[in-house]
Amino acid sequence: MKKLFLLFIVFLIFSQSRSQQELTLKKSVLEQWRSLSPERLSNLNWNNEKDFFSYHFSDTSIYICDYNFNVIDTIFLNQINTSFDGEAKIKKFPNITWINSHTFRFKHNNNYYLYNIKRGNNSSLLFSLDKKALNIDFNAQNNYCAYTNKNNLYVVNNNNQHIQITNEDNENIVFGQAVHRYEFGISKGTFWSNDGKKLAFYQKDETMVTDYPLMNISSRVGHADIIKYPMAGMSSHHVTLGIYNSENSEIIYLQTGEPKEQYLTNIAWGPNDKYIYIAVLNRDQNHLKLNQYSVTDGSFIKTLFEEKSDKYVEPLDPMKFIDNNKFVWLSERDGYYTFYLYNTKGKMIKRLLNKDYVVKDYYGHDDDNIYFSTYTKDGLGVDLWLVSIKKKYRKKIVADSNYHSFKISPTKSYFIDDFSNTNLPRKTRILNNKGNEVVTILKASNPLEDYNIGELNLLKIKNENNIDLNARLIKPYDFDPSKKYPVLIYVYNGPHVQLINNRWLGGARLWMYYLANQGYIVFSLDGRGSDNRGRDFEQVIFRELGKFEMLDQITGYNYLIDQDFVDSSRIAIHGWSYGGYMTTNLLLNYPKYFTCGVAGGPVTNWSSYEIMYTERYMDHPENNKEGYMNTNLMNKLDSLDSPLLMIHGLIDDVVLPKHSLDFIKSAVDKHIQMDYFIYPGHPHNVRGKDRLHLIEKIINYIRVNNN
Repeated sequence: MKKLFLLFIVFLIFSQSRSQQELTLKKSVLEQWRSLSPERLSNLNWNNEKDFFSYHFSDTSIYICDYNFNVIDTIFLNQINTSFDGEAKIKKFPNITWINSHTFRFKHNNNYYLYNIKRGNNSSLLFSLDKKALNIDFNAQNNYCAYTNKNNLYVVNNNNQHIQITNEDNENIVFGQAVHRYEFGISKGTFWSNDGKKLAFYQKDETMVTDYPLMNISSRVGHADIIKYPMAGMSSHHVTLGIYNSENSEIIYLQTGEPKEQYLTNIAWGPNDKYIYIAVLNRDQNHLKLNQYSVTDGSFIKTLFEEKSDKYVEPLDPMKFIDNNKFVWLSERDGYYTFYLYNTKGKMIKRLLNKDYVVKDYYGHDDDNIYFSTYTKDGLGVDLWLVSIKKKYRKKIVADSNYHSFKISPTKSYFIDDFSNTNLPRKTRILNNKGNEVVTILKASNPLEDYNIGELNLLKIKNENNIDLNARLIKPYDFDPSKKYPVLIYVYNGPHVQLINNRWLGGARLWMYYLANQGYIVFSLDGRGSDNRGRDFEQVIFRELGKFEMLDQITGYNYLIDQDFVDSSRIAIHGWSYGGYMTTNLLLNYPKYFTCGVAGGPVTNWSSYEIMYTERYMDHPENNKEGYMNTNLMNKLDSLDSPLLMIHGLIDDVVLPKHSLDFIKSAVDKHIQMDYFIYPGHPHNVRGKDRLHLIEKIINYIRVNNN
């Protein structure tokens, strides 16, 4: 009995010591995605032919499992290393990509290898790439690979032969890279045909685009790195689409016509590779044509359909073919981003989802159904759907308000379902295509269990129009309702971003929990203009960025000052990029509301931001002079009544340093004091070890000035 008592005392002491670990700022910033991240199965992927999956079991092996989570094979690192005669061995099992049911590809140094699990102990060199190779795009059909070097396009075949597709000396003519500054869902510049014999690629002519210098101080004598940056109202680059035929080495170009300043988006090959389809969007971004072109000679065949809007049309996904004659198209023409079934003549057969849901991801189809996910109606969670192609039948097969990420198996019979919520760090399981759980493969423990973590609350706050706005409030771990706490409002509230959802930590960064532990309330709100709530919720911002977003942020502010535990005299605000714009805008428009602000990488004048984004939301400067004037923050600088720190990366090629420098110049001209900090060598955000310095800078500024 005495021994049991002593053991209990030891356990109690141990438990108390565990609960008292301090969440330091260094840990919260540098370890959120490492030791303080919920456990996950690394490189978890389906095989691309059979319903089995693989994942890294350790640094030295991978497991191959069937859909019931039975291990059917194990590949060890020493098996991989046996083939590297005269080459340094791999110390950590590389990420793999399945080529077929028994072969995967991996990278070692700048070499790419194939490993055949049937043959065993056999890693064969596929090809080698130069360190300067970028925009690497593999083709699993024949193991060819497209890549770029500087402004030209190359293909390497499975005999390690490198073929230069283009030979352009003019650096303003660029091949095989993403265009239109990655807008419209564009993430790359090459597109392999279904049979792997042809390669479509973007050609971008930037001759007419404005040069902008970014200061490079890496050498003793600094120099300017010149980038092409098309600002609102200026000339945009011209884009065409070429097609390379690997069988005869010929190139043809699609006859996409005039005007040259148009957007060629959402590239899709037809099922038989005879045609290619492009969503062609005018520069005003209010008129879309889905066009069909011949792959033989590049000629225009027909326009399948058109979409128009009095605000803007924003195509984000290529068409998805379900057979040779039918495809599904994603559009928010009816208010929500959803699926429409078409035939290749351009006739709409039906809308597949007659509900107020925003589609998140498309996973594929079988003979009867298509499978996809949507955001829940409130935008906080993710549902999984099955919709019949032929019948009037649709079903949510996962609908539990959690935040899910799915991967579908090759036969479309099973899903890997990785999900979390505010109380569950992570659960990974296998589902069948009816939504029934087959097996749980991981339930992660709480990596923050040994730390004092503040209370997270997800809220719905109604604005003046009776619209529910999602908000997140983090309290100190030792919260005392009788006390008054200072507040940091973290803001973004721009298009295509959602801060709050029902996932682990509520979508917050761990440094926000650290700040809460220092005696702060940390608050965020997704107002109108933010993502995943439908077209009207976002497009209300058209031609007057900041107006409705600020009204909704003030709704959040008013909620806060109504709380007994909030010190209404100490409310600070911080945001980055669009959030930097919002931070500055709120300080200038509501000068008595906030004690201080920190604006990172802020837009200060939309006429100095890029064409594609700005003209979509603000229209062309000549058509909206009043809107551009009202959103120019320099015109409101006289209202600045609180300490403001602006931070910018010296080589920011997204929001140019010009924005904050122009603001500073205007402040100097008007003899208005403010603070400024530059991060040399950093682009639009501050990453790596220097991020700790950034967050410390932000928090210290708020602590000093939020009095």
